[in-house]
Amino acid sequence: MNESILLVEDEEGLRMTLSDRLRSEGYAVDFAGDGDEGLSKATSLPFDLIILDIILPNHSGLNVCRDVRVAGLATPILLLTARDQISDKVIGLKLGADDYVTKPFGVRELVARIRAVVRRREVGRIAAQREAEQGLYRFGDWLLDRRLRCLTTASGDVVALTKGEYSLLLAFLEAPQRPLTREHLLQATRVHEDVFDRSIDVQILRLRRRLETNPRAPSIIQTERGVGYRFTLPVERLS
Repeated sequence: MNESILLVEDEEGLRMTLSDRLRSEGYAVDFAGDGDEGLSKATSLPFDLIILDIILPNHSGLNVCRDVRVAGLATPILLLTARDQISDKVIGLKLGADDYVTKPFGVRELVARIRAVVRRREVGRIAAQREAEQGLYRFGDWLLDRRLRCLTTASGDVVALTKGEYSLLLAFLEAPQRPLTREHLLQATRVHEDVFDRSIDVQILRLRRRLETNPRAPSIIQTERGVGYRFTLPVERLS
């Protein structure tokens, strides 16, 4: 199956040229002509990569990049920037972009960057998956077996976790009793492509329902005002 690319570019000539060339390279290409349309497609359709011009009508490329990440999507983003937009490049990378190409650019360079970004994300996904399959954690009356992806109670009852809940719990177990930002926790759930929650708070609520005696008065996952959340229990790594 061909990798799919969303190209968000308002300049029609460049959009058509890039679309044709990328299709000739074997990619399936969809496109949008402004930020609003780009954000709508990026958050409602599955893509392997988003190519995003920074300067767009209606909704800037930086805002689109930010909103895609806030939506919990891990889709790689490649920014198209002007030569003098150094600050925008820095901001874009901070907002979650994976790389950028400076205009004017050669199509061969763009294709090489696309392949590099997709390859890095795939390597990271495989490494995270392998890491998640190793280890055993004990916290309170709970035991998490990462080999089996299984959470059990002291009495041996198995608690089913979604992929998002599992990734979120693992992020807490790797940094117990430390405040973690929402951005850090959101990034931790991105190793799974089917996690589409628009707010990390929604995922926190779901995990609290699994672990807390009273989710409305949580004692295990506590809110750190102005920061994010903290996992209060000590964690013992058994293997």
